[in-house]
Amino acid sequence: MNERSQSLLQIRPNIPSARVSPEMSEEERFQNATLRPIIKFQNDLFLAAFRNYVNKHKGHFYDLGLEKRLLYIENAIQKDIKFRNSLKGMVIGQFTAEEYSGYITNSSALNKRMMNMVIARLKDQIQLFEEPLLV
Repeated sequence: MNERSQSLLQIRPNIPSARVSPEMSEEERFQNATLRPIIKFQNDLFLAAFRNYVNKHKGHFYDLGLEKRLLYIENAIQKDIKFRNSLKGMVIGQFTAEEYSGYITNSSALNKRMMNMVIARLKDQIQLFEEPLLV
């Protein structure tokens, strides 16, 4: 394993609930061993990216009720291909070369898991997306 891979693995948070076992599918194993720690590590960047997305779209998000805000998050990631690709890049850029080799063998299913996890993480932190105060 090269220095970059070792460094990437060292900075990832440990998630005790993200267990890996032999009876799991390859996708689930990759999700728990790789995606969960990376997505947790990149949380602040995801929050900043979503705030920027909302502001670039004229802040319409801030006028919505809770249910509509949750749908807005989901739609932004599922329907805005450019934004979704940006979020995927934030995750994929944290892969080791070995993890990337595993990822490309089943990227479609792993992308779906990845984006569902990012959507869930943003929704779980919806209270952090209040309209910025004008000073």
